[in-house]
Amino acid sequence: MKIGINGGGIGGLASAISLRAAGHDVEVYEQAADYRRVGADINLTPNAVRALKSLGVFEALVEKGAQPTHRISRMWDTGEETSRLAMAGEAERKYGAPQLTIHRADLLDALRSRIPEGAMLLGHRAIGIETGDAPRVRFANGEERSVDVLVGADGIHSPTREALFGPEHPQFTGLVSYRSVVDRAKLDVPNLDAFTKWWGPTPDRQIVTFPLNRGRETFVFATTAQNDWRHESWTMPGDADELREAYADFHAEARALLDACDTVMKSALYVRDPLPAWSAGHVTLLGDACHPMTPFMAQGACMAIEDAVVLGRALKGVSRDGVPAALKRYENARKERTARVQLGSRGNEWLKQGGNADWVYGYVASEAPLDPA
Repeated sequence: MKIGINGGGIGGLASAISLRAAGHDVEVYEQAADYRRVGADINLTPNAVRALKSLGVFEALVEKGAQPTHRISRMWDTGEETSRLAMAGEAERKYGAPQLTIHRADLLDALRSRIPEGAMLLGHRAIGIETGDAPRVRFANGEERSVDVLVGADGIHSPTREALFGPEHPQFTGLVSYRSVVDRAKLDVPNLDAFTKWWGPTPDRQIVTFPLNRGRETFVFATTAQNDWRHESWTMPGDADELREAYADFHAEARALLDACDTVMKSALYVRDPLPAWSAGHVTLLGDACHPMTPFMAQGACMAIEDAVVLGRALKGVSRDGVPAALKRYENARKERTARVQLGSRGNEWLKQGGNADWVYGYVASEAPLDPA
């Protein structure tokens, strides 16, 4: 079949690889004119890395990324460790894949390398989407495309989702996030090779750090309560001094991480409720378009990658007549898991005092049951 994917981000590219492997003719419609090195971190936990192995991009990621040794929780004031979960080789043994932390651009490059150049249509911003059994997409550049199946992998503000189900109404959490990347040579604190989460006195304050670029850089993520900032963008500059002031009462090692941040990006955090349905006719959704989540379990990109693998399996060997049933199988296989992660991330308590990570990290997208619709 001819399958169009609206959105050339992580979920869109992963689904293109998966659907091509399933035997379909796939086009990706990306609104950007080119892929620039924007954004910063991607934390790929073992469930996502195992899915990426099945897509054939694991070796390229290992060359660029870092493999955190542990997942550590620490208290904001005393620095006490409340949990320490071995990753790296232990995760490989237990889950069939390690954790990888990598720059978003490096992950996109690895995925793009598996897709023929002619299948990538850059500068194609969708401005009109016809749903139903004969999907059609109209672009701002005047072009149109008719496809047998349309996949909306077009992110948190998905026009595909709006075409299917109407406008959404996200809820502002009252939190803003800050992100920065620091040269490791500027830091003299322990656990730089680990994924570390500093838990604050209240859920709105936390700091997360992990290695990037094979350990040569450290990614820093933090949140604070700030009800007067509503901009939901991952590329808007923030104020590093404002960030440091918000954490002035934290442990000295946590403050040292923020002291090293020269520039930061700032974004408001919103939540959406799980959707009751993802598909209608020959159109379906994937990733943030159907289950956007707060970043506190580090599963946003991971869930999109899992979606992509399961969607390819659901559509393997399927012709036009079988599309609605196949999309229902995909949706049924994914909705319960993504809703659980979505709500768990919103609660922001996962692994604070240890606990079982197997239900997240042990999921195998290439083998998950696909029950009849």
